[in-house]
Amino acid sequence: MPNLKSLAKDTAIYGLSSIVGRFLNYLLVPLYTHYMPKDSGDYGISTNVYAYTALILVLLTFGMETTLFRFANDEKAKPDTVFSTAMAVVASLTAVFLLLVFGFITPVSTALGYAEHPDYLTMMAVVVGLDALQAIPFSFLRFQKRAIRFASLKLLFIFLNIGLNVFYFVWLGKTSVFYVFFINLLCTGFITLFFIPDLFKIRWHFDGQLLKQMLSYSWPILILGIAGILNQVADKILFPLVYPDEAEANIQLGIYGSCVKIAMIMAMITQAFRYAYEPIVFAKSKDGDKAEYYAAAMKYFLIFTLLAFLCVVGWMPVLKYIIGEDYREGLGVVPIVMAAEIMMGIYFNLSFWYKLIDKTIYGAWFSLAGCAVLFAVNILFIPNYGYWACAWGGVAGYGTAMVLSYVIGQRKNPIPYPMKDIAVYILVTAFLTVLMFLHEERFHLGLASLAFNTLCIVLFVVCIVRKDLPLSNLPVIGKKFRKNK
Repeated sequence: MPNLKSLAKDTAIYGLSSIVGRFLNYLLVPLYTHYMPKDSGDYGISTNVYAYTALILVLLTFGMETTLFRFANDEKAKPDTVFSTAMAVVASLTAVFLLLVFGFITPVSTALGYAEHPDYLTMMAVVVGLDALQAIPFSFLRFQKRAIRFASLKLLFIFLNIGLNVFYFVWLGKTSVFYVFFINLLCTGFITLFFIPDLFKIRWHFDGQLLKQMLSYSWPILILGIAGILNQVADKILFPLVYPDEAEANIQLGIYGSCVKIAMIMAMITQAFRYAYEPIVFAKSKDGDKAEYYAAAMKYFLIFTLLAFLCVVGWMPVLKYIIGEDYREGLGVVPIVMAAEIMMGIYFNLSFWYKLIDKTIYGAWFSLAGCAVLFAVNILFIPNYGYWACAWGGVAGYGTAMVLSYVIGQRKNPIPYPMKDIAVYILVTAFLTVLMFLHEERFHLGLASLAFNTLCIVLFVVCIVRKDLPLSNLPVIGKKFRKNK
C-alpha cells in the first residue's frame, strides 16, 4: 500500500527527531542525577513540576491539534482559516492562564508546596504558554507534510537545551533545579522565534461558524486529552500528596522519575508513529481499503514496540548507566512502565474509529475510566508500596482504556485486527522476557548474560522476518536476496 510506505517514511523522519532527541535528552539524566544528589530531592521537584506543566499544556491546546487535522482535510474548509481559528482559541486560553498565574502566584505556589520558590512556577508557566502557542504551528507543519522542518526545530531545541545544561551544570557549577527551569525557558523562547516568518505567510481569517464546529469536535478530545495525560503524570502529581513521609517524598519521586526515563523509549516510538499516522488516517478515511490499512498499521506498530521492549530489557545492564548509581534502586519498574506505554500505544491506534465518525466522546469516557482506575491504584497503594504502585497503576489505567476501546469499537466500527498474529507476538515476547530474567537471576554472568539476551532479541527478529517481513520484500536487500535465491 502506498500509504503504508508514506507512513514508514514519515515515521522514520519523526522518529529520528523523537528518538535521537530523547536519546540526547538521556544525556541530561546522568548529568542531573550526578550533579543533583538524591537526598536533595531536586530531581523529584523537577519530575513533579514537569508533570503539572504536561497537564496544563493539554488544557491550553484544547484538543486543537487533532481538530486541525480533522477540519483542514475537509474539502469545505480552507486550511489557513482552520489554522487561524485554532490559533485564536489557543492564544486566548494561554493569555488567560498567564494572567491568572502571575496574578495569584503566591497562593498557587503555597498550595503546590513551592511557597519558597514561586520563581519555579512563573518560569514554567511561561514555558508551557509558549509550548501551547507552538503546538498549532507544529501541527500545521505535520498537515503540510513538512516533516524535515518539524524535525529540525525539535532537534534544535534539544541540542540547545543540552548545550546550556552542560554549560551551567558542568562549567559554571550551577546545580540547582532552578537552572533546569531557567534553561528550558530560554530554549523555548528561542524556538518560538522561528515560527514568526511562517505566521506572516498565513492568510489570517477567523470564522465564527467554523469555531463552533471545531469546539464541538474538540471539547471531547480535551476531556480525552486530560484523562490521557493524567494517566501519564497523575502518579507524579499524586506521589508527594499521598506518600506518608513528606521529607522523603521528593527523594523517592526522583528515583522513580529517573528510572522512568529509560522506559520512555516506548513513548518515543508511539509519539513518532502518532505524528506520521494521524494526518494519514484522516486523509485515508475516504478510501475503500481503510479497515485493512488500520489493521496492518496496528500489527506493525505492536511488532516494533515489542522488539523495543525486548531490546531495553535485554540491554538493561548497559542502559542502567544512564542514571546515577544512587538512583538505580528503582530500575525494576522499567519493564512495568514500558508495558503500560505499549498499552497506551495500542489504545491510541484503537482510538481512530470514534475520531473518524466524530464520536470523540467515546474516547473521553474510555480515558476517564482508565484514569479513575489509575487514581484508585495510586491513592490506595502508594502509602505502602511507593513508586511500585505508580508503575502498576499505569498498567491498570491504560489496560482499562485499551480493553474498553477495543470491545466497544468492534461493535460500533469493526476493524479486522489480526488478533491471532498479535497474540503470537505477545506470547513470544513474554517467553523471551522470562528467559532473560531467569538467566540473569540464576547466573549473574555480566557480559555472558548480555550475550544471551542479545541472542533472544535476534530470535525475535528472525521470527518477524520469517512471518511478516520476508527479506525478499525489502528495497535493497530484497534484490540481492532474490538474485541469490
